[in-house]
Amino acid sequence: MKSITLALITSLLLTSCATVGKMNNLREGMTKSEVVSTVGSPNGFHRNGEYEALLYTNLLISGWSVFSGVSWNRTDYSVILKNDSVIEYGPGKILQRDQKNSPYTLIQKQY
Repeated sequence: MKSITLALITSLLLTSCATVGKMNNLREGMTKSEVVSTVGSPNGFHRNGEYEALLYTNLLISGWSVFSGVSWNRTDYSVILKNDSVIEYGPGKILQRDQKNSPYTLIQKQY
Protein backbone atom coordinates (compact mmCIF):
# COMPACT_ATOMS: atom_id res chain seq x y z
CA MET A 1 0.00 0.00 0.00
CA LYS A 2 2.83 2.39 0.85
CA SER A 3 4.48 1.79 -2.50
CA ILE A 4 1.23 2.55 -4.37
CA THR A 5 0.78 5.80 -2.42
CA LEU A 6 4.40 6.80 -3.07
CA ALA A 7 4.01 6.02 -6.78
CA LEU A 8 0.85 8.17 -7.00
CA ILE A 9 2.50 11.12 -5.24
CA THR A 10 5.62 10.85 -7.43
CA SER A 11 3.50 10.69 -10.56
CA LEU A 12 1.49 13.76 -9.48
CA LEU A 13 4.67 15.75 -8.81
CA LEU A 14 6.23 14.81 -12.15
CA THR A 15 3.03 15.60 -14.05
CA SER A 16 2.73 19.03 -12.39
CA CYS A 17 6.36 19.86 -13.07
CA ALA A 18 6.03 18.79 -16.69
CA THR A 19 3.18 21.25 -17.22
CA VAL A 20 5.36 24.24 -16.29
CA GLY A 21 8.30 22.80 -18.21
CA LYS A 22 6.17 22.91 -21.35
CA MET A 23 5.80 26.70 -20.90
CA ASN A 24 9.49 26.99 -21.79
CA ASN A 25 8.59 25.84 -25.31
CA LEU A 26 6.43 28.90 -26.04
CA ARG A 27 7.71 31.42 -28.57
CA GLU A 28 6.45 34.67 -30.08
CA GLY A 29 4.55 34.10 -33.29
CA MET A 30 3.03 30.75 -32.31
CA THR A 31 -0.68 30.32 -33.08
CA LYS A 32 -3.29 29.61 -30.42
CA SER A 33 -3.60 26.01 -31.61
CA GLU A 34 0.19 25.57 -31.34
CA VAL A 35 0.11 26.96 -27.77
CA VAL A 36 -2.72 24.62 -26.76
CA SER A 37 -1.03 21.60 -28.35
CA THR A 38 2.26 22.51 -26.62
CA VAL A 39 1.09 23.35 -23.09
CA GLY A 40 -2.53 22.16 -22.94
CA SER A 41 -5.88 23.85 -22.60
CA PRO A 42 -5.94 27.09 -20.61
CA ASN A 43 -7.89 27.44 -17.37
CA GLY A 44 -9.56 30.54 -18.78
CA PHE A 45 -9.34 33.22 -21.44
CA HIS A 46 -10.41 36.76 -22.31
CA ARG A 47 -11.12 38.01 -25.81
CA ASN A 48 -11.28 41.65 -26.89
CA GLY A 49 -11.36 42.35 -30.62
CA GLU A 50 -8.22 41.03 -32.28
CA TYR A 51 -6.61 40.27 -28.88
CA GLU A 52 -6.97 37.18 -26.70
CA ALA A 53 -5.42 36.31 -23.33
CA LEU A 54 -5.00 32.68 -22.29
CA LEU A 55 -4.75 32.06 -18.55
CA TYR A 56 -3.00 29.10 -16.94
CA THR A 57 -3.51 29.27 -13.17
CA ASN A 58 -1.81 27.87 -10.08
CA LEU A 59 0.96 26.02 -11.93
CA LEU A 60 3.70 24.31 -9.94
CA ILE A 61 6.97 26.08 -10.73
CA SER A 62 9.28 24.11 -8.45
CA GLY A 63 8.60 20.69 -7.03
CA TRP A 64 11.93 19.35 -5.83
CA SER A 65 15.32 20.67 -4.85
CA VAL A 66 18.29 18.73 -3.52
CA PHE A 67 18.87 21.51 -0.99
CA SER A 68 15.36 22.35 0.17
CA GLY A 69 13.41 19.14 -0.50
CA VAL A 70 9.80 19.48 -1.60
CA SER A 71 8.70 22.99 -2.57
CA TRP A 72 5.18 23.99 -3.55
CA ASN A 73 5.81 27.32 -5.27
CA ARG A 74 2.99 28.05 -7.71
CA THR A 75 2.28 30.85 -10.15
CA ASP A 76 -0.15 31.94 -12.84
CA TYR A 77 1.05 31.97 -16.42
CA SER A 78 -0.46 34.09 -19.19
CA VAL A 79 -0.24 34.23 -22.97
CA ILE A 80 -1.39 37.26 -25.00
CA LEU A 81 -2.26 36.74 -28.67
CA LYS A 82 -3.05 39.27 -31.39
CA ASN A 83 -4.74 37.96 -34.55
CA ASP A 84 -4.08 34.36 -33.37
CA SER A 85 -0.35 34.98 -32.89
CA VAL A 86 1.56 35.08 -29.56
CA ILE A 87 2.87 38.56 -28.84
CA GLU A 88 3.67 38.19 -25.12
CA TYR A 89 3.80 35.41 -22.52
CA GLY A 90 5.17 34.69 -19.07
CA PRO A 91 4.44 34.14 -15.40
CA GLY A 92 2.13 36.81 -14.03
CA LYS A 93 -1.34 38.26 -14.29
CA ILE A 94 -3.19 39.87 -17.16
CA LEU A 95 -4.73 43.28 -16.55
CA GLN A 96 -7.35 44.65 -18.88
CA ARG A 97 -7.01 48.32 -19.83
CA ASP A 98 -8.52 50.79 -22.28
CA GLN A 99 -8.42 50.06 -25.99
CA LYS A 100 -6.13 52.88 -27.10
CA ASN A 101 -3.36 50.28 -27.44
CA SER A 102 -3.46 46.60 -26.60
CA PRO A 103 -6.40 45.96 -24.27
CA TYR A 104 -4.18 43.62 -22.20
CA THR A 105 -0.92 44.03 -20.36
CA LEU A 106 1.07 41.30 -18.65
CA ILE A 107 2.24 42.11 -15.12
CA GLN A 108 5.28 39.87 -14.61
CA LYS A 109 5.59 38.01 -11.32
CA GLN A 110 8.59 39.11 -9.29
CA TYR A 111 10.55 36.28 -7.64
